[in-house]
Amino acid sequence: MGRFSVMNHLVIFSVFLSSVLVYRGDAGITSSFIRSEWPAVDIPLDHHVFKVPKGYNAPQQVHITQGDYDGKAVIISWVTPDEPGSSKVYYGAVQGKYEFVAEGTYHNYTFYKYKSGFIHHCLVSGLEHDTKYYYKIESGESSREFWFVTPPEVHPDASYKFGIIGDMGQTFNSLSTLEHYMQSGAQAVLFLGDLSYADRYEYNDVGVRWDSWGRFVEPSTAYQPWLWSAGNHEVDYMPYMGEVTPFRNYLQRYTTPYLASKSSSPLWYAVRRASAHIIVLSSYSPFVKYTPQWHWLSEELKRVDREKTPWLIVLMHVPIYNSNEAHFMEGESMRAVFEEWFVKHKVDVIFAGHVHAYERSYRISNVRYNVSSGDRFPVPDKSAPVYITVGDGGNQEGLAGRFREPQPDYSAFREASYGHSTLDIKNRTHAIYHWNRNDDGKKVATDEFVLHNQYWGKNIRRRKLKKHYIKSVVAGGWIAT
Repeated sequence: MGRFSVMNHLVIFSVFLSSVLVYRGDAGITSSFIRSEWPAVDIPLDHHVFKVPKGYNAPQQVHITQGDYDGKAVIISWVTPDEPGSSKVYYGAVQGKYEFVAEGTYHNYTFYKYKSGFIHHCLVSGLEHDTKYYYKIESGESSREFWFVTPPEVHPDASYKFGIIGDMGQTFNSLSTLEHYMQSGAQAVLFLGDLSYADRYEYNDVGVRWDSWGRFVEPSTAYQPWLWSAGNHEVDYMPYMGEVTPFRNYLQRYTTPYLASKSSSPLWYAVRRASAHIIVLSSYSPFVKYTPQWHWLSEELKRVDREKTPWLIVLMHVPIYNSNEAHFMEGESMRAVFEEWFVKHKVDVIFAGHVHAYERSYRISNVRYNVSSGDRFPVPDKSAPVYITVGDGGNQEGLAGRFREPQPDYSAFREASYGHSTLDIKNRTHAIYHWNRNDDGKKVATDEFVLHNQYWGKNIRRRKLKKHYIKSVVAGGWIAT
């Protein structure tokens, strides 16, 4: 049977069972749950979650991201606080046996009077798919060891589980989100912007809180890739300190594989991972017609091959559809520019952050409205994405608890709680989505549904696939739509 094996039959049947069992949340619900939250203040710097590794000049703030277009490379980044040390990464497929070595680069920078440690970025390429690699970074007599797993090769039926986190910060609520996410079994994070919230500090404390956040998330970021997108708290525009270069701290510390997708900026880029094509946009960079981001997205959408990567996912910081009083309609300008493209290319799902609450939409669009004519309100559209806001990572600004009333027709489920999401892609036709509320230390799966692929759900090849591929699991009368 080749790729269409008995295991794939079981996967489709399990998806069917899940679609029957999980809460679908399609009644336009505003949750009445009121979360008891910890105080929305940052964790003190002397807390153990910010612990500096033992040893002189020991590498810290270790994080990895995808390093190429198709998942056969990673970029490993870290900081040595006192002196440059080595920029080499030793790695191999056997623990303690490092057959290979890659060498990166390092730099440091100042922000106001804060002087950073030495920031290292090392591209490790030529990796095998679906392989666990162990790696070591060292500085003098101090060394640290970690591991990561590469994704399966790009294929339409490659299963993969993504975590989705946004607006995180470094509070005890943030810690709850991180701990619950690390129990999820997800293999990589789609991060929706607003990392450290260090910009809520002043002068040298800005840089200090960028450092503390890097240590805070290291238990996850050192072991699996986080795919970064930038939010408003990464802009760091602070003229009163003489700092007027946008994204200065973020771009020095968090790199992306933008050149692999022919982007001119690390703030917008794309990768392919397993069966997903992931496009990252920048809400705070120019995106109107003829700008570099506009040109790049126009070309990148042409490169999407749904035969190879059926799942088309877009990340941005500011949500296009949002029924919260917080940041209401801030995404309207990007909607006016890009929504027609999202519908034309049948994007499966768009994840955003920014609003410190959770919300999921139905498949709707407002592409008919053109200021002078057309429907003035969003209408159901089977070709449109599902829009999901996951801006509830836990930062010190607190929850956005004021939803607009009445609940708009396009809004399927909304709740002001902290949490994270997972998207568990099963095959080319189905994925299972969860939003998990962090309920006072207990992981509660609150909103769940089966996401049907936009391309293979309607494509003629999918109808042929149905006939030959899921024939044995429709005996009970169920056919996926």
